[in-house]
Amino acid sequence: MPATFSIDPASGVCREAQWCPSPHCNARPAADDISLLVIHNISLPPRQFATGCVQQFFAGKLEAERHPYFAEIAALRVSAHFFIERNGRLTQFVSCNDRAWHAGQSCFAGREACNDYSIGIELEGCDDVPYAPAQYAALVALTAAIQQAYPAISNARITGHEHIAPGRKTDPGAAFDWQGYRSALSQGEAP
Repeated sequence: MPATFSIDPASGVCREAQWCPSPHCNARPAADDISLLVIHNISLPPRQFATGCVQQFFAGKLEAERHPYFAEIAALRVSAHFFIERNGRLTQFVSCNDRAWHAGQSCFAGREACNDYSIGIELEGCDDVPYAPAQYAALVALTAAIQQAYPAISNARITGHEHIAPGRKTDPGAAFDWQGYRSALSQGEAP
């Protein structure tokens, strides 16, 4: 994993990420209004890691018959801009300049429809399993690149899915080290 990432503001693409395009996106209402970063978690099947199924799910290619849980979710049309695996590997599904479908019904600081103005990062994990050091390192580096390309995303405008959709979502959950992450952002290093 590179020590740093870079995002081209014109294309919204991270040069160091593996590109896996998702059809589950569309144009933002205002491309110059990218001002929020939302952190999520996902694992497919639930609580299983390094399966490649998250990439298939966001790309709209999840095989429903592969696992009983997949039959429930295979038809969903969701995505995120980025996915960070347990080993720190970074995949990008949607240009940061486009709207990924990651937040659903949501509200931040009194403003609804967070997908319109946010970037979504999915961490491979679940609410109650500690995230890997390599994920935090990649997350801090990616956050720095996002903030460089989209300066309206200050540290105060970084939140979890659980905070913008309380009662509906619980991720990234109690296992996520917010204090360590925020401290690392301030110091420019991984927690």
